[in-house]
Amino acid sequence: MHLQRLEAAGLVVGTLEAGEDGNGVGGLVGAVGAAGFFGLLIVIVWQVAATWRARMLAAREEQYKELATRYARLLEDTVELQRRTAEEQRQTLDELTRTRLSVGSMEKMMREIE
Repeated sequence: MHLQRLEAAGLVVGTLEAGEDGNGVGGLVGAVGAAGFFGLLIVIVWQVAATWRARMLAAREEQYKELATRYARLLEDTVELQRRTAEEQRQTLDELTRTRLSVGSMEKMMREIE
C-alpha cells in the first residue's frame, strides 16, 4: 500500500520480478512473514503458559509452607499437652498415695480404739 502511494507520487518505480520457478518473490516474503508471525504467537503463548505455571507453583509452595508452619505449631501444642497431662498424672498419683497413707493411718487408729 505504501509503495503504491509512493509510485503514484512518482517518487519510486516498482517492478515485480519472478523467481526461477515463475512465482513472484512477494509470495515468498508473505510466507516468511506469516511463519514469523505464527512463530511469534507461539512464543507469546508459550511464555504466558510458563508464567501462569510458575505462578501456580509459587502459590502451591506458599500453601505448603503455611501447612508446614501450622503442623509445627500443632506438634508443639501436642508436646505441651502431653507434658501437662504427665504432670497432672504425677500430681494425681501423689494425692492417691497420700490418701492411701491417711486411710491406712485411720484404719490403724480404728483398730487401736476397738
